[in-house]
Amino acid sequence: MDAVTVIESTSASRGRVKCLVWDLDCTLWDGILAEGDAVEPFAHVARLVRALDERGILQSVASKNDAEPALAALERFGLREYFLYPQIHWGPKSESIRAIAGDLNIGIDTLAFIDDQAFERDEVASAHPQVLCIDSAHSASLDEMPELQPLFVTEESKLRRQMYLQDANRDAVERRFDGPKEDFLATLDMRFRIERAKASDLQRLEELVARTNQLNTTGRIYSYGQLDDFRRSERHDLWTAGLEDVYGSYGKIGLALVEKDDAVWTVRAFLMSCRVMSRGVGTVFLHWLINRAREHGAVLRAEMIPNERNRMMYATYRFAGFSRIANSDGVELLERRSDQAPGYPQYVRLLVEQGD
Repeated sequence: MDAVTVIESTSASRGRVKCLVWDLDCTLWDGILAEGDAVEPFAHVARLVRALDERGILQSVASKNDAEPALAALERFGLREYFLYPQIHWGPKSESIRAIAGDLNIGIDTLAFIDDQAFERDEVASAHPQVLCIDSAHSASLDEMPELQPLFVTEESKLRRQMYLQDANRDAVERRFDGPKEDFLATLDMRFRIERAKASDLQRLEELVARTNQLNTTGRIYSYGQLDDFRRSERHDLWTAGLEDVYGSYGKIGLALVEKDDAVWTVRAFLMSCRVMSRGVGTVFLHWLINRAREHGAVLRAEMIPNERNRMMYATYRFAGFSRIANSDGVELLERRSDQAPGYPQYVRLLVEQGD
């Protein structure tokens, strides 16, 4: 077995793969399409594609083939709809992997790639060592890998592919839109909803905490039990954020954990799904937290563990008027020192259910 076939699985790697990228020839189907073979999908692979989709794991294709006949074959097999942003061309598969991660707007370290050719796996591993590369000889046991087993399968998990398809439609319309970005956002009729977390939200929130890397202020991982403790605690507020627009629901896409003392409130965790990165709603959420603290006469502080991936969240804090007041073991403590109440953009409607 070559060195990049499989990484050592640990409990920490459970559910880390957000997207599995398939090779086609001799991996997803039996035969080589370009050589005129009457290709047919391996029966266990067809079942696996559908099972992974049910778990909320996205899937795509990186194949050296002509795109039109390859896509036609997937359509004929009833599998085309499962693959987002397929890369079917004769270029390096490492480039295809990079393009898929970019189109999905997820970290390349959350991708896995399965191929029957050691050369192709080596080429991808050399360019992207953080990608999990898998020999297709092990495809029958793929669904047993911890990396492909999320802790929970929520209703949002089952709808994840459809949500990404909605995103693709939004992006296509935005590319055709002629005008300022704010004018385009106004056409979406966005409704941003903030609510106290309920017991029924906890599975999704644990999933969100585990999956969110880029728009996450601390990167801390909280378990279901810890989130439930925060939800019940009188010293903490656990807030969820959801988003809808004319294309449909994004689902639960944000979380804020606030620890409250009499005079000081501290945001211990603040994160947003990368799917809403370009919608400006992270700022809406933060501005609402600022205004809520002001209404209660509290100074708002926030913890931040800055890294290369969450620089946008750090910038969001700074633009909102936060400044660093302390640093301890890499954890920066920020405080908002302005007394001015921040406003909200006109292109989004804010709906709040505080429950108090």
